[in-house]
Amino acid sequence: MKGEPMSRLRVTAILALSAVVLAGCATTMGAGAYAQRGLELSRYRTYDWGPADALPTGDPRLDKDPDFRDHLEGAVEKQLAAKGFVRATQETGRPDLLLHYHASIDTRIDVGQTEREYGACRNGDCQSWVVNYEAGTLVLDMVDAKSERLIWRGWAQDSVAPMLADRNRMRQKIQEAVGRMMGRFPHR
Repeated sequence: MKGEPMSRLRVTAILALSAVVLAGCATTMGAGAYAQRGLELSRYRTYDWGPADALPTGDPRLDKDPDFRDHLEGAVEKQLAAKGFVRATQETGRPDLLLHYHASIDTRIDVGQTEREYGACRNGDCQSWVVNYEAGTLVLDMVDAKSERLIWRGWAQDSVAPMLADRNRMRQKIQEAVGRMMGRFPHR
């Protein structure tokens, strides 16, 4: 029985490491984009924000947060300016592109069975780790103002718990999400 305490220590260490790994996996930001086939960006020069959707963001912590909207719109406008787009004004006339965003927060569950993978199971009584987290999804749409057709959509998803309690963290997460989405925006 001398080896049993060491074995318990090993199992405990593996289980603790597994929980940390799974929690870390639940918070990795993912991003992607869709572009209309044959999209010719050279015909688009100006943009503006379209009218707000009737749909709420899906969480009152975002719906009622003017900082969220300001940071998001500012980050998008900065990225577009770097790509040569200008915001439409009375002088420039009607915008070529209309922008819309959608944001929501959902509870997600990650389940892992790392104990079996790392050989820490005994007699087949492996336990699964369950990690609950709130995932925020941000979708940015660009619509051709004349045809009202979607020409580009970007999205990003990440855990939002740390950013909801910290304004600086929110600003950083928004910058990262917009940067990842706009990094997939086609070049003019």
